[in-house]
Amino acid sequence: MNCRHLVALAGALLTAGHLAFAQAPVKLTLGHGAAPGNPRHEAALLFAERVKAKTAGRIEVQVAHSAQLGDDAAMVTALRSGTLDMSANSQGAMANVVPEYAALGLPFLFPDIQKAWQLLDGPIGEDLAKRTAAKGMVVLGYWDNGIRHISNSKRPIKAPADVKGLKIRTPPDTMTVDIMQALGADTQQIKFAELYVALQQGVVDGQENPLANVASAKLYEVQKYLSLTGHKYEATPFVISKRSWERLSPADQKVFTEAAAEATKLQRKLSKEADDKLAAELKAKGVQVDAVDRKAFVEATRSVYTKWSAGPSGDFVKRVMQQVQ
Repeated sequence: MNCRHLVALAGALLTAGHLAFAQAPVKLTLGHGAAPGNPRHEAALLFAERVKAKTAGRIEVQVAHSAQLGDDAAMVTALRSGTLDMSANSQGAMANVVPEYAALGLPFLFPDIQKAWQLLDGPIGEDLAKRTAAKGMVVLGYWDNGIRHISNSKRPIKAPADVKGLKIRTPPDTMTVDIMQALGADTQQIKFAELYVALQQGVVDGQENPLANVASAKLYEVQKYLSLTGHKYEATPFVISKRSWERLSPADQKVFTEAAAEATKLQRKLSKEADDKLAAELKAKGVQVDAVDRKAFVEATRSVYTKWSAGPSGDFVKRVMQQVQ
């Protein structure tokens, strides 16, 4: 058999394998770190439902919530190697692979959440998607992880000086660490799945998260004070492993894209609704909810802009700032 015949045979086998994958029943796994009831989980379930319906049950997406498959960093590693199919992952974990994601979390960057969505649905989001694809992951949508606020068990926080000296848990996200340290906090990194116990046992005094995460993980049970600092926005990139994506037929890729668009719309809606109502609900559960001197917090975190504008991703950081302004 000559070389040309070998190439033709290889092509035929690849085509046959692709068609077999496209036609045979397929089970894929979607992992995330949020608890049931969280907008991230509800959107993941909708995505799985839509994919199953649009493929007449041929493709089934199994959703693994609450970090059952490891923390966000572990899931990003699994996505890149192809051992995990999909994940609605944290901005911080993604930034460890695609550093430019961190720019979305500059302190007090967005005047409102719609401005963040507008940025992600435009050229900046397209740029991030290209950088993500280069790292072995395909962006299906930019979900929302809300505006982050600080809670603690020691005292009300109304001004930056109130944060000083508190032991605050942060995710493994350099931007978040920089913001908390600029406010004078003693930062400690603890996995989200272990956070409730860490707060309960006094390993840390407080934490910072969107209200939806505080509610779904029941952190309000071990935190007396909640301050609406709104210090940072976070996206939740919804991604599929490039290996899994390339095994899908063009028709199935279209199905995934359409289902992801529906899930993204739902997730953002639920996230905004959570932000709009949860402060009052948490207050009703006995949590002291305080407003803060926003202007003082903005001034206290200006050093973060200086640091990141001069860093390795400085050009992208400046682009994001210009787009928002």
